[in-house]
Amino acid sequence: MNKFPFSNDNKRYHTFNYETRKHYGFKVFKVGLNAGFTCPNRDGKVAFGGCSFCNEIGSGDFQGNTSLNLLEQFDRGVAIQRKKWPDAKAIAYFQAFTNTYAPLNQLKQIYEPFIHHPDVVALAIATRIDCLDEDIIQYLDGLTQIKDVYLELGLQSIHDESAKHMNRGYTYAQFETVFKRLKQTNLKLIVHVMNGYPTETTEQMLETVQRIGQLKPYGIKIHMLNLLENTRLAMEHQIKPYTLLDMESYIDLVVNQLRHIPAEVAILRLTGDYSPTDLIEPQWIKQKINVLNGIDKRMAALDVYQGDLCFA
Repeated sequence: MNKFPFSNDNKRYHTFNYETRKHYGFKVFKVGLNAGFTCPNRDGKVAFGGCSFCNEIGSGDFQGNTSLNLLEQFDRGVAIQRKKWPDAKAIAYFQAFTNTYAPLNQLKQIYEPFIHHPDVVALAIATRIDCLDEDIIQYLDGLTQIKDVYLELGLQSIHDESAKHMNRGYTYAQFETVFKRLKQTNLKLIVHVMNGYPTETTEQMLETVQRIGQLKPYGIKIHMLNLLENTRLAMEHQIKPYTLLDMESYIDLVVNQLRHIPAEVAILRLTGDYSPTDLIEPQWIKQKINVLNGIDKRMAALDVYQGDLCFA
């Protein structure tokens, strides 16, 4: 019998599937949408070129097709997902680039058709902390009176030297300041963390997860760096190849990270979906099921659980 309290199967960590089934009472799925945003570190407001690992799609390789309007993107995504889960409901996921990087009136026109949509149980909005002014925060918080709003914050690392190399455009101290303001709202806060960035050690990657765990977000997304074509990292890799984590090292790292994340924090992702046309390295990313199974097996073999080292 599984002793972990946030599981109804054999998982030793707190899955988003477990959390949403408990919260909504039924299966939910995400439908990725592309609303045509950009980022302030792409267009010159903060910097140019975007993050070093991000391609021209905006790290949203499975988001909607911009030749369709948002409702058409949504309907197409729902039709695909309902072939597998005919009775499930959707989270409308504004995924590509920075989805609060626009005037508030424009954001209202984008979000409100979905907040009132009968097939939508929640919005998920991927963004940056430097694109959340007080008016936008208050507006998003107000939407939570109608439906849940998951706010996904692309941090990747707490280490400012890494952030500079990434061309992220803000410091960890700035992130914490905005995060603490967001904690005063009803928004469900999710932090994105990247493993395998080539300038970092595994100790630094663990430190990132430990620090974020202490902030007690609703959830954390962990993924391995994808080295993609047409990114600055790819160009650097061509000149002097980076050494990236292999699968076993990644599994070991993730298991250790999970042990330092409070058990009540939901884990939305432990490995990302790769871009089939643009992926350079690591090729083992394509073995998503093997990675996830490897994490499960390693945790079972060690008899460990999410959060069991939080106070060690």
